Amino acid sequence: MTHYVDSEVGRLGTVLLHRPGRELARLTPRNNDSLLFDAIPWVGRAQEEHDAFAAELRGRGVEVLYLATLLAETLAVAEARAELTEHVLASPRLGDTLRRRVADHLTYLDPAALADVLIAGLAHEEVRISAERPGGLVWTMMDRHEFVIDPLPNLLFTRDSSLWIGDRVGVTSLAMPARRRETTLTDAIYRHHPRFVGTRAVYHPGLEHLEGGDVLLLAPGVLAVGVGERTTPAGAERLARQVFAAGLAHTMLVVPIAQERATMHLDTVCTMVDVDAVLMYPNVASMLSAYTVIAGPDGEPRVDGPAPFLRAAADAMDLDQLRVIDTGLDPVTAEREQWDDGNNTLALAPRLCVGYERNVETNAQLERAGIEVIPIAGSELGSGRGGPRCMSCPLVREPLRPPAG
Repeated sequence: MTHYVDSEVGRLGTVLLHRPGRELARLTPRNNDSLLFDAIPWVGRAQEEHDAFAAELRGRGVEVLYLATLLAETLAVAEARAELTEHVLASPRLGDTLRRRVADHLTYLDPAALADVLIAGLAHEEVRISAERPGGLVWTMMDRHEFVIDPLPNLLFTRDSSLWIGDRVGVTSLAMPARRRETTLTDAIYRHHPRFVGTRAVYHPGLEHLEGGDVLLLAPGVLAVGVGERTTPAGAERLARQVFAAGLAHTMLVVPIAQERATMHLDTVCTMVDVDAVLMYPNVASMLSAYTVIAGPDGEPRVDGPAPFLRAAADAMDLDQLRVIDTGLDPVTAEREQWDDGNNTLALAPRLCVGYERNVETNAQLERAGIEVIPIAGSELGSGRGGPRCMSCPLVREPLRPPAG
């Protein structure tokens, strides 16, 4: 199976999603902040919204893969099962006695049940404890509402833990402690699942912090990487070195973004909707700058700038200028629709994208600019601060430039 992505807008062929499940039901007012959710979602409605999203993609000819299914199939591989089990057991907060109890618990689970635990977590009361098999001091002193294995509600946002550049996958290095285990799951899938045999990697979880929501494939050979709350300058530099060495890109634009919740990733302020058109939050469009990074003759990244982002992007993409479509028509509407992920669209093809239906003004702006919008409900899906792009990791797009060889 050939997986290949060289742009944000080439016709989408295959996408990786995660249908929300029990991990969302684990969110409570006590833990939703630490697990990075702004509200407690209605799980049944979130699943309905996600199913409708997936149905729209399938209706446009997109192959939809589910992360939980791939994970269960991966766990049928003994080496993958051992790796992922060892990873959760290595947590220093368990202690030796509880670690043995958790190991016993996981041993008897079939691949699907184990996948569910790795995603939804393991609660204090779910561990098999008895007089003959005590949990030890750690289990005894834990609050009954605590988790022995934490849930991963943000797995919904598959864009962040992996991305494809050309024919290579980048398994990212997530910044927030609540999300770091996500990449152990995606990494195992790409290394052990039969579908991905022979896949080469361009980034690994142990490297500097880099998240997929900060990486835009503006055009074949041209990347933009946001640096802010989640992706560090060191992560951007590491990615530049990796993609330049692999011949996957000739230019990277490194874009400083505000370290705020509403602009946590570059794709919360900017997404591509056509080969020459970008949807942007107007409050930052004129202020966004970029450092241009190219490979020097000695292989070292060479840095120029900063320059206005729109100018630097157009130059790197060999365009006279980028068409800019604003979210909202006035400052208040723009700010509201920015918070509601109005900028976070998923392009299915040039001039065709998916967006949340609640962003009425932004969608109208897109339609006036000749961009067809497929509106989806997202009242519950958006409670974790993410839109259609955040919830999808493209594995196959029709190339805008034919792959070499």
